[in-house]
Amino acid sequence: MRSFVLLIFSFLFSFLVNAQSYPIEVINAAHSISSHTLMDYVNEMCLPKYEGREAGSPGYDSVTHWLVANLRQWGVKPFAENDCYFQEFDQPYTQVFSPGELELLLIDKKDTLRKPYSFPKQFFPASSSDSGEVEAEVVFVGYGITAPELGYDDYKGVDVKGKIVVFCSESPAKRDDPDVEKWVPYSMHAIKFANALQQGAAGVLYVGTMANPSVKYQKGMIYAHIGEEVLNDLFFGNKKKYEGLIAQIQQSRKPVSMPLDKKVRIKTETLHFPNNKTANIIGVVEGSDPDLKDEVILIGAHLDGQGNPGILLPGALDNASGVANIMEVARAMAHLPEKPKRSVAFIFIGAEESGLIGSNYFVENPTFDKEKTLCFINLDMVGNGAGLALWGGESYPEILEAFAKANDNFTHRSFNTSVSRLPRTRPRTDAAVFLKAGYKAVSVGTTKSLKPINYHQPDDKPDITITPDIMEDASRMLFLAVWDLANR
Repeated sequence: MRSFVLLIFSFLFSFLVNAQSYPIEVINAAHSISSHTLMDYVNEMCLPKYEGREAGSPGYDSVTHWLVANLRQWGVKPFAENDCYFQEFDQPYTQVFSPGELELLLIDKKDTLRKPYSFPKQFFPASSSDSGEVEAEVVFVGYGITAPELGYDDYKGVDVKGKIVVFCSESPAKRDDPDVEKWVPYSMHAIKFANALQQGAAGVLYVGTMANPSVKYQKGMIYAHIGEEVLNDLFFGNKKKYEGLIAQIQQSRKPVSMPLDKKVRIKTETLHFPNNKTANIIGVVEGSDPDLKDEVILIGAHLDGQGNPGILLPGALDNASGVANIMEVARAMAHLPEKPKRSVAFIFIGAEESGLIGSNYFVENPTFDKEKTLCFINLDMVGNGAGLALWGGESYPEILEAFAKANDNFTHRSFNTSVSRLPRTRPRTDAAVFLKAGYKAVSVGTTKSLKPINYHQPDDKPDITITPDIMEDASRMLFLAVWDLANR
């Protein structure tokens, strides 16, 4: 009996402490955030009519108008004085009409045998290939890099004119190598493909089977992404295998390029639109304190997905989950009877998948005074797992304290954090862009994944990759922490 009384007392004491920390209206607003509503948003964004939400596409334009209608209905104000939520910028787009074809040609004295490969397990269609067909011999060119000042050239000593080259992503330098920064410019997809064209290649087989809209369209370049089986076939009969050659390059920093004595055919069906535009969507819940409302807490998630390169890529976890999370925070914040003292802005970022274009455009053209922007909080793939995290939080104790308090008092999940570091290789998140631009930048995340990730794959679907209850807790933690920070 005594233990039971102590338990009840402890519960009541905890409730009173929480009530003193957050007004009852704020607690009620946090509880209004629902996994059912969050999943409604995710399911909507994954509908075929939005075409995978690739930046610059008609589908992305449609989803931005759906989002803006919600913001307007909730009373989240546009950032611009002319009642505009759209921060527009140029974004070319390539429409892909089919997965295309990829086949290996086996030639003997009398006949040509053809081995076709299947999509998406063995090869993946290019998101930004030129349209056409190329049939040619294949040459392995390692990382596809020409870097004279580093004394490295994958194309030296091999003839690739009119041929199809095979290369992989990144560079020979590993992330923890002391000179990795010198290799970063050459690790960019656009640089590698431009180099292949300059060397006279007629096509590219890019190692790795996943959608990749960040490969820029280049006239005359036909390519496809390839998986393990295609690689094994290309290196069949060769004394050295792909994995061993890559390891050799990394260790020696010397190319091992060679013809593979194989012939391949690539066919693509695309149409490029060079003059399209896209946009970041920005809404604001204006602060209530006349002296503090010009100070802004900025919350972001990329709205774009990987599109429809011959098959729909719904992008449920990446990143309908992050968008849904901050939509619910925006709705709950806008419905508070008394708004927080500082302003809270919500940026739904465009063209992240195309190479962090939208976030770079924002930091170069900020819609809020940078000196009065307290921090940027990023959400990307926050919808699968059993634990919560604030990555980068250790570097900003005042931000970390607000999130840890919200989790300790309400969400009660395991909670991880880390220090904030600029990436030494090419940046891969919008948070890195803001950090490099001098903002305090952190990322809300989830840990202990419970479902498959299916990164940039057709099976990134709501019912396969999303854990609804972790989305609910991530949104509630974010809401309470931001309210806390906005009132300090």
